[in-house]
Amino acid sequence: MPETTVQAFKNGPFIIKGPIKVLDVDGNEYDVSDQKAIALCRCGQSENRPFCDGKHNRIGFNSEETVES
Repeated sequence: MPETTVQAFKNGPFIIKGPIKVLDVDGNEYDVSDQKAIALCRCGQSENRPFCDGKHNRIGFNSEETVES
């Protein structure tokens, strides 16, 4: 089975690649079966949440998480 990866992009969304299931608060599944990768919003301003619509670029979202050792 392919590996699933989640990567935070500097000042942008989380990019998820690999097999994934996305559920809403009621447990209903979003159909992402035809997607090789999806982008999930981190700025909280997307008009298409939980998915990214690029609003982070327009509002100047800043986030640069790194792994702390």
